[in-house]
Amino acid sequence: MGSFLLRAAGGAAFIVLCSLPDLARASVGFDAQSRVFRLDGGQVTYAFGINEAGQLQAVHWGGRLAAGDPLGPVKALPGHASFDLSASVTPQEFPAQGGGIYSEVALKLAYADGNRDTVLRYVSHRIEGDALVIKMKDIAAPLQVSLRYTIDADTGVVGRSASIENQGDTPVRIDQAASASYTLAPQSDYRLHHLTGRWIGEWTLQQRPVTEGATVLESRRGSTGQQNTPWFAIDRDGMSTEENGPVWFGALAWSGSWRISIDKDQLGAVRVVGGYNPYDFAYRLAPGETLDTPVFYAGYSERGMGGASRLMHRFQRERILPGNGKPRLRPVLYNSWEATEFAVDEAGQMALAEKAARIGVERFVMDDGWFGARNSDKAGLGDWTVNPSKFPNGLKPLIDKVHGLGMEFGLWVEPEMVNPDSDLYRAHPDWAIQFPGRPLTPARNQLVLNLARSDVRDHLFKVLDDLVTRNDIQFLKWDYNRNWSEPGWSQLAPEDQPKLYVEYVRNLYWILAELRRKHPKLEIESCSGGGGRVDMGVMAFTDQVWPSDNTDPYDRLSMQDGFSHAYAPAVMMAWVTDSPNWVNKRETSLDYRFLSSMQGGLGIGANLNHWKDADFATAKRMVEAYKGIRRTVQQGDLYRLLSPWDGGRRSATLSVSPDQKQAVLFAFLHSGTKALPDPAIRLRGLDPGKRYRIARVGGGERPESAPAEASGAYWMEHGVPVSLRGDFQAVAYVFEAK
Repeated sequence: MGSFLLRAAGGAAFIVLCSLPDLARASVGFDAQSRVFRLDGGQVTYAFGINEAGQLQAVHWGGRLAAGDPLGPVKALPGHASFDLSASVTPQEFPAQGGGIYSEVALKLAYADGNRDTVLRYVSHRIEGDALVIKMKDIAAPLQVSLRYTIDADTGVVGRSASIENQGDTPVRIDQAASASYTLAPQSDYRLHHLTGRWIGEWTLQQRPVTEGATVLESRRGSTGQQNTPWFAIDRDGMSTEENGPVWFGALAWSGSWRISIDKDQLGAVRVVGGYNPYDFAYRLAPGETLDTPVFYAGYSERGMGGASRLMHRFQRERILPGNGKPRLRPVLYNSWEATEFAVDEAGQMALAEKAARIGVERFVMDDGWFGARNSDKAGLGDWTVNPSKFPNGLKPLIDKVHGLGMEFGLWVEPEMVNPDSDLYRAHPDWAIQFPGRPLTPARNQLVLNLARSDVRDHLFKVLDDLVTRNDIQFLKWDYNRNWSEPGWSQLAPEDQPKLYVEYVRNLYWILAELRRKHPKLEIESCSGGGGRVDMGVMAFTDQVWPSDNTDPYDRLSMQDGFSHAYAPAVMMAWVTDSPNWVNKRETSLDYRFLSSMQGGLGIGANLNHWKDADFATAKRMVEAYKGIRRTVQQGDLYRLLSPWDGGRRSATLSVSPDQKQAVLFAFLHSGTKALPDPAIRLRGLDPGKRYRIARVGGGERPESAPAEASGAYWMEHGVPVSLRGDFQAVAYVFEAK
């Protein structure tokens, strides 16, 4: 299932320009006779053609087709009466506003002479390895759009972006610029899945039928935002499940304001258009200037939502994250925030470092409060110099202490922000984003620096570069604790000020890239009051992300489940913090908290000064156990066995190593009731012919009535009899192949 054909008539056989049989290679081809482009990767074929009107028209996005399967020639669809013209119902790859289009467009322009009509036609193309670049031009205006397509050889994930060039001698204003338009053939049973949230309530999985009328996912905040995540998945009701059936999915690689619209058109086709958010957007192109859109990635799986997630996880690990396809395993981390908040000093941090080293922590991170006049959130942001009263000898004694204990050293920063009560703001009040003469709206007592300005960009880079150069720092926790307001840029002409939405993020990426270039061993975490800046754009420059400030271990089960639909456990940090948790005042055992957090990158954020000897012993045991399974957890295949979203009492996940030699089962019970017996949990993804020994993670007995060893087929057919009693109980088992 999963393939579809969008064409008016059959046609000549497709002639491939690159070899198809090898599924480990990407293939990009063009058949001059049928005028059809075809991209093949993994188990996916993506095809589109040039119709008789010169439009690029979608043909197929789904399961991989055989060599020579007919895909063209393609013909534009006839109009539906006089109300829906051909241009509006034909599934165009990159529709522009003009020529009678009423559906969602990828490009909307305004020319200097008042014309707002753009009709794009195919001009030429070139194939660059496994990438395809197509040039299109307006039928009259001197405007060129270059569309870039890539397909990943292993996963079949397609990457699409556009480059819009003003080739005339007068300015052109871009009012809307998407990266791509994806089309699904008419069906009556499509379902949309997406992720919503708020601060301390991120990653809520939503599901709704795809019906007439647009569903708009967006952020207008200047950054990715917690409210919506730039990811979607569409499956088919009654056909698609967690592990079976067709799923089309995608994610936008952009960390600024964004929008993805999902709409069923007049004839029942579904169009997904994603790119820059047109809200408050206008990008003026001077003659000769070009605007590049972010990449909109999209994929297809015939193995349900789980299969779609595993493809995306693999693509992110091998193609997006730093590490050239081999991202480093996340070290076990300790963060000092909950122990000290702003009251950091040399002696206190050294004492915490000693306690962290006792339990096997590999990276010690000092959080907020180490710089400037930073004794609360009311002052000091922007002044990135060490506070001399807290650290009279600078950071070196603490860093040396941490390194001497065998740990890496990390530091919290929030470089894009400024407190009005700071030396930086007093010297440069114009550096804050603002409309001169209008009130400034503070949030968390801070303002946002205008990173789009080159002087601000250069200042921040120098400050951070100096900080890392002068101190032996291995890690920065990069925070961003508010969204934009008053988005003005008074140094530019009024018609150019909305460029802020693009140039800010471009300069953010530039700083991150330059820091990594100059300091190749430096690692960075993307944090925005939790999950407010998690996307495939920032992931190209950061090694891990902070999903939420909510560390309640039960809340985290559903949040981590939602997160895993879009993003890889390889980047997901999860902390063990104190009980009762500050969010819900819920009390949970230390074992439960560890097992909840061990499903991603493990961190500890508890106040170790309050721990007893038994707590340290438990933590040491669990940290040691985690190190034996973390490669499988972070870089293996994730199977969501029992969902925390379905209202049941239990949830469970399974991580399987790429070579299928190890698997880790995490099982959780919310609350026992009426002594109900629980069915065995059937595993997935094991090698049926291998024999696996079972052991409890962290020590203890294996499940009652479970064999000590059995085949992969046995564990997948018979399952694991997990019996938990009480409230907020958890257990984990590791399966090792002989």
